[in-house]
Amino acid sequence: MWKDFKAFAMKGNIVDLAVAVVIGGAFGKIVTSLVDNIIMPLVGIILGGVDLTKSFVIEVGEGKMELGIFLQSIIDFLIIAFSIFMALRVLTKFNRKKNEEEKAVVKVDTKEELLKEIRDLLKEQNK
Repeated sequence: MWKDFKAFAMKGNIVDLAVAVVIGGAFGKIVTSLVDNIIMPLVGIILGGVDLTKSFVIEVGEGKMELGIFLQSIIDFLIIAFSIFMALRVLTKFNRKKNEEEKAVVKVDTKEELLKEIRDLLKEQNK
């Protein structure tokens, strides 16, 4: 059972997934910091010095609805989603080029094989 688990854990896809999760977590922290410390204060300055995280708070008794923080989370999500979209777009374009190159190599190989067969047939006919 240990060997099966080790083989499963060491597959390229699992290791790639683990690396992606770690990098994704770090990237999420960077984007959150960007939104919290740069984008939202900039938006607040543009709106006349308003702190959106503290301004859009609805309080009823003990309960609070912090709409500014929710807005901040939406901006986080949009930035991360757009970044992932762009990364996948670049990877897809790269993989498409790679597949086209592989197809071109395969086509050349089949032509060469056919030419070799024709050459061999001509040699046999001339004998």
